[in-house]
Amino acid sequence: MTILAWILQGLLAAMFLAAGMGKVFGSKMHKEGFEHWRLPQWFRVVTGIVELAGAALLVIGFWQTDYAIAGALLLGVTAIGGILTHLRVKDGFKETSAIVFLGIMVFILLFILI
Repeated sequence: MTILAWILQGLLAAMFLAAGMGKVFGSKMHKEGFEHWRLPQWFRVVTGIVELAGAALLVIGFWQTDYAIAGALLLGVTAIGGILTHLRVKDGFKETSAIVFLGIMVFILLFILI
């Protein structure tokens, strides 16, 4: 594994850990976001759990590459879902750019790992 992969893996794990915790524990930003996207609050919690699982797989992946690949795939699919959600409600670039950036980083990591 390359240094770039380690850096991406660590950054992505930290970012999705923070995002997942915010969703699971119901930060105001995430509650309002799911209302804006017309999604139920239980789905916010499920999304947070998926993000936490993906982050955990990325951390385990420092020692077992297969886990990093699984985590990146899980988070990549989650990012695609997030992007499609933003497009569905016609959010602008400002609202959509973070998940697009994270999705690109996830797929770069996958490209390096596979």
